[in-house]
Amino acid sequence: MRTGCEVRLVSRPEGLPTVENFAIVDVEVPEPGAGQVLVRNTFMSVDPYMRGRMSDAPSYVEPFEIGKALSGGAVGVVEVSRDARFPVGSTVLHSLGWRTYAEGLAAAFRSVDAVGVSPSAYLGVLGMPGFTAYVGLFVIDDVKAGETVFISSAAGAVGSIAGQLAKLRGARVIGSTRSKDSAKVLRDELHFDDVIVVEPGQIAKQLRNAAPTGIDFYFDNVGGEQLEAAFATLKDHGRVSACGMIAGYCDPVPGPRNMAAIVQKRLKVQGFIVSDHMARNAEFVHAVAPAVASGKISGRETFVNGLEQAPKAFISLFAPGAHIGKLVVRL
Repeated sequence: MRTGCEVRLVSRPEGLPTVENFAIVDVEVPEPGAGQVLVRNTFMSVDPYMRGRMSDAPSYVEPFEIGKALSGGAVGVVEVSRDARFPVGSTVLHSLGWRTYAEGLAAAFRSVDAVGVSPSAYLGVLGMPGFTAYVGLFVIDDVKAGETVFISSAAGAVGSIAGQLAKLRGARVIGSTRSKDSAKVLRDELHFDDVIVVEPGQIAKQLRNAAPTGIDFYFDNVGGEQLEAAFATLKDHGRVSACGMIAGYCDPVPGPRNMAAIVQKRLKVQGFIVSDHMARNAEFVHAVAPAVASGKISGRETFVNGLEQAPKAFISLFAPGAHIGKLVVRL
């Protein structure tokens, strides 16, 4: 019988998680039964939304269980197959990350085309973060050429792709980040038109300086003060697509003090969960994969090596300027 490792949640974090909330455990890996596959994971994803699953508060997805392995996006190579759709050696995408081996019913796995791109791209630019950017811009809304778009946490996995997609559509794109180094990458490599290095208490002023005539659309990854600044800067009939509010994931933050702007400016504000839109995933891959292959869209990645580094990698998501683009653990 094979042996592997998995990362378990051993206590629920209070505020920012620490490595003490996790344990790395050796486990035996069972042989797959009829209709099942065994996959050796090669890359796994860490994402901010996972912080919500570490609490037991009601949410749109079940919380992680204490003493059980965490889960999340991963790609790997099929080592044993009891399903003809997944030959040994094929690359698959699934949600059984945080472990070296994933075993289960074949229906839980999806074959991906790894020719021309790293399999890790299906955790980033061609995976959930890229799809989130696509849905927020073009399914929840329909960003148009000539509009001014503001994207918070623009150096992150979702924001960096959202900015590039909006640029390809012909929009003027402003991003925010907490690091001067990230700001340089956004300007020089990802071609954002303007970048704000956020200063708490000054964000509304910074955004107004970057968009003196206002913004048409705000892609919200952060909430808090940046959402308040967006409400102050949006034009009449402006729109907001909100996919995350990382400012309050570890500790609650006050909501915007200018919520009346929604009425006064006749704003459209819509939150979304990307998993509600999976029927559009093939459309997304068809539209975006050629741009990735041609270099028109950069799927910037930061790698951390080893499953044992996964807890620290996850915690680093909440540190300013720790990485740019998609953070991936290479197993």
